Amino acid sequence: MARTHARSSVTRRGKVLAAATVALMVGGALGYYALFPQQAPAFVRHTLGAVGLAEPEPPVPTCPLTGTPMPGGVPERSALAIKVENAPEARPQAGLNDADLVVEEPVEGGYTRFIAVYQCGGADRVGPVRSGRTTDPNFLRQLGRVVFGYAGGVSSVQRDVARAGLLDENYIVAANAYTRDPSRPAPHNLYTTTAAVWKAGRSAKDVPAPLFTYAATWDGKSKKVASAHIPYSSVSDVYWTWGKRAQAWMRSHGDVPHTLEDGSQVSATNVVIQIVDVTDSQILDAAGNPSPEVTQTGSGKAYLLRGGRMIPARWSRPTLDDVTSYTTRDGKDLTLAPGRTWIELVPSTVDVAFSR
Repeated sequence: MARTHARSSVTRRGKVLAAATVALMVGGALGYYALFPQQAPAFVRHTLGAVGLAEPEPPVPTCPLTGTPMPGGVPERSALAIKVENAPEARPQAGLNDADLVVEEPVEGGYTRFIAVYQCGGADRVGPVRSGRTTDPNFLRQLGRVVFGYAGGVSSVQRDVARAGLLDENYIVAANAYTRDPSRPAPHNLYTTTAAVWKAGRSAKDVPAPLFTYAATWDGKSKKVASAHIPYSSVSDVYWTWGKRAQAWMRSHGDVPHTLEDGSQVSATNVVIQIVDVTDSQILDAAGNPSPEVTQTGSGKAYLLRGGRMIPARWSRPTLDDVTSYTTRDGKDLTLAPGRTWIELVPSTVDVAFSR
């Protein structure tokens, strides 16, 4: 009996010692986790999470101009805007499907041009690069200290670029960032890379604030549409058609798909159609055509294309120092689907049509 009692005592002491050891280990894990939550071993985080003691994992950062996840972190750099030509002679272009955001604006003679904006995205070839217009700095100032790549511009445009706080890296200022493609006719042969222009504007590391809010679904009012027609002119006759297989809006000029140098068709997750007033400025092109002046303040109609549907909306921007807001007609904030967005600045004299 004495020997049995001794064994029982040893067993109890062993259990107490084991329990104490476990308590010390758990206590140590808790203490370590409290001091260094991100450095704690995975099994510690998993164990503590199972009992509700662990803090939730931090959310994956999202790109400010697309709303898409960026697991490695958003690059610490300013937005980069590059002016891309859209005359028929300039097609096919390069780099548009690599942009986070693209803005289409009216220019002289019924033509349009693009502002391709990159922040998370980048491209090894962008162009053809062409000259700036007053529309560019007035839009881009919403994104903070933007690096702006373009093929020069008249003195009033360059003054506006400086006043807007943009970092001017046009092809004269940053000549090494641009090349001429001998296989393309001038002046439709100036190209660059996002890396080269970012390198020229290396001091610009101000990550822009988001222009939009994003959500995976939209539960507000909308209409099912198959396509949208934006007839800027005969040379810029734009169609956006919903691609069910690609789950994206596909761009065409008339009945001709708008393709890039790599053969891909221009596409977008969202298309924001913003109706604006456009007047003639005092700036003339080489042919004597007045440069359009796009009014980007005030308010007006807008439409959002997302997920095969159209949402009627309104835009508002009290001053150029404000960021444009987009709401539904009953005042609800408009949310875009995560992905690349095109903004169409459409003159109020152009009739936009939607088809089912």
